[in-house]
Amino acid sequence: MSAGLRRPAVAAVTLALAGIAEVLARGTDPGDDIVYSVLLCVGTTVPLALLRSQIVIAALTITAAGMLSVQSPPVLTVAGAVSQLIVLYWLGLSGSRPLSLLLVLPYLVRALGDGDATGRTYAVLLAVGGAALAATGSAQRARTDARALTETEQVMADTLIAHAARGERARIARELHDVVAHHISMISVQAETARLTTPGMPEAGAKRLRDIGDTARAALTEMRRLLGVLREDSGVTAPQRRPQPGLTQLNELLDEARDATGAAARLIVSGAVAPLDPGIELTAYRIVQEALTNARRHAPGAAVDVEMHYTEDTLLLRVRDNGPGPGHSPASPGHGILGMQERAHTVGGELRTGPAPGGGFLVEARLPVPQEA
Repeated sequence: MSAGLRRPAVAAVTLALAGIAEVLARGTDPGDDIVYSVLLCVGTTVPLALLRSQIVIAALTITAAGMLSVQSPPVLTVAGAVSQLIVLYWLGLSGSRPLSLLLVLPYLVRALGDGDATGRTYAVLLAVGGAALAATGSAQRARTDARALTETEQVMADTLIAHAARGERARIARELHDVVAHHISMISVQAETARLTTPGMPEAGAKRLRDIGDTARAALTEMRRLLGVLREDSGVTAPQRRPQPGLTQLNELLDEARDATGAAARLIVSGAVAPLDPGIELTAYRIVQEALTNARRHAPGAAVDVEMHYTEDTLLLRVRDNGPGPGHSPASPGHGILGMQERAHTVGGELRTGPAPGGGFLVEARLPVPQEA
């Protein structure tokens, strides 16, 4: 028997012995009355042992014996009254407040009825004390439930905050890896290339270029360390190191889309094609990649056209499918569209999404092309 179950049993035995001792001390006469009083004393105390396992049975038994004990002549013991008050308090504490109040009613009826004044006094005390203790137990239960609910809500809020923080760290790590780290590595490569390919460069200029390359490589090392910390905190596995994709890899991306869905995917290029800034190419590649993913998710099996139009100062990118379009609108975009918009804004461009003319869904991005490109 566990300690939690032993305590009510010990209390029941202690109260029963105390009640029997009180009955014997009263010296009730004749002897049959003593037996009756002892039986009622046992009935009002011993069921307290079932307080944790069968509280309803214990409450009903103790109340029935208690009601008999306050009849004329009253034989209720102090131990029996204490046992009755304890069980009513525990009923309120266990969430059975209606039953606890219902068990008070017989004492209230006895208090208002006729009969021995002592018995009526006992009934009044049990009715008032029982109702008060039942209400106290119920209030304690309500406070405990409210505290548990508050703690649960706090845990959920902390979890949501932690998930949001991990997601933000993952986004920062992605942007640093995709854009900033690539530009730093390009600085290092260009510094070394300029030093080795410029004829007649003074030693001071060569030293400056070496210093630039060394600084860029040190910055790249520190950034990779920072990316490792961010990815570890966000639970994101670091990707394999490989060159960042650009517009020259779009055909491979479309081949993967065809293999995954079996649907047609075309690449349409117009204008004067020229190499662009690596950050612009990476942004355009990621936008096309996310747009193809959205089309595959929201319009499975739909054909997709990817159009790129080069101008002197702008790269116009359109990704259109002939499906029904995703189940969200530009007014309430999903995470994929928000990610594409953020990528376009990081390079000074803009992106819009919505139904395409003639049906389907359209993703259109305008990315500025620096003049030096």
